[in-house]
Amino acid sequence: MQKERPVYLDIQKIRLPIPGIVSIFHRFSGIALFICIPLFLWLFSGTLSHESAFNTYQELVHHPLVKCILFVLLLAYVYHSLAGVRFLFMDIHKGTELKTARTSAKAVVICAIVLSVIIYGACLLS
Repeated sequence: MQKERPVYLDIQKIRLPIPGIVSIFHRFSGIALFICIPLFLWLFSGTLSHESAFNTYQELVHHPLVKCILFVLLLAYVYHSLAGVRFLFMDIHKGTELKTARTSAKAVVICAIVLSVIIYGACLLS
């Protein structure tokens, strides 16, 4: 029996399905949130110690670049939470059919964006 030679896979032509993309971004968002935990703890601990530190924190948060970073982190948090719930359902074999998996993956992305915008807008208004 003759072995077939390995097939050349062109990585740039391979298109990952939406459930695979959701899975990869779930991992990325988890890593980003984990890396940012020490930063948030450092910022928040400083705000509790002195009034001047709190005022500095408020000035920092009102900077446009920091607002953008905070929105991205909020989006990562909401996305990671929703995708985590989706994966919990898949762990108990709910929504594992191809059509349902694609629909739930799209719903996670859309709901994460919408909820992040709503939460961020509510935070800006208060």
